[in-house]
Amino acid sequence: MDFILLLKAALMGVVEGLTEFLPISSTGHLIIVGDLIDFTGEKAKVFGIFIQTGAMLALIWEYRQRLGDAVRGVASKPDAQRFWINIGVAFVPAAVLGYLFGGLIKAQLLKPVPVAIALIVGGLIILWVEAWHRRKYGDRDLEGARRARVETVDELTPVDALKLGLLQCLALIPGTSRSGATIIGGMVLGFSRKCATEFSFFLGIPTLMAAGAYSLYKQRHDLSLADLPTFAVGLVFAFFSALLCIRWLIRYVSTHDFTVFAWYRIVFGLVVLGTAYTGLVSWTI
Repeated sequence: MDFILLLKAALMGVVEGLTEFLPISSTGHLIIVGDLIDFTGEKAKVFGIFIQTGAMLALIWEYRQRLGDAVRGVASKPDAQRFWINIGVAFVPAAVLGYLFGGLIKAQLLKPVPVAIALIVGGLIILWVEAWHRRKYGDRDLEGARRARVETVDELTPVDALKLGLLQCLALIPGTSRSGATIIGGMVLGFSRKCATEFSFFLGIPTLMAAGAYSLYKQRHDLSLADLPTFAVGLVFAFFSALLCIRWLIRYVSTHDFTVFAWYRIVFGLVVLGTAYTGLVSWTI
């Protein structure tokens, strides 16, 4: 057993768990960190997609009561029925586009420099949206004197869900951030910050678990039982680090905006581009 490989898998799992639910792009961080520690190649790409399942399992555990109620009420409660309809409607666009263009995206954009550019562009968009949000809603409790059009996940309509599902498609570009596209996009659509964050969480469950299962199936001939310990370690570390992040983020969004993440994206992206331009780091091109 390669102990160094397991350490790399553990590090990648922690990176995945800590970044999956923040608007800073977990995939982008996995690509950049993987390149730094020489954790690359086709198996590494499958690994990076698969360990997102660990973060989703942490989410299911954290929201087990809410999800359990929604499952039990699907036959009789309108709120539960609408919840699952919304998740299904929002899931479809990214699933279709990911199936059609996933291979092209992996071949062309799963590299540090394109990711860095996407991080910077996304950071600038977050800054713009936050400035717009303050003008529209004010600063009181970060939601302002005016209520958001949609305050809770239970108030979402299938049309709202479809719009958010289309925004999630932007995250097919590595470095964009699925959480960033859905949370920030949701705020533009008139969702409260907490509503956009929670629906982004729930939408990630089918989206990322399906992506992980499909990636494993598609690359099954390139994998073997010898890869199982590496994948298992990454999954476990992603689970526990994601659990910490989820609990922290829900508290954070109740009293803060996302400006700090925007600046982090911009600075991180500039560092990657700067080291690539100067040759300080030999990034994969």
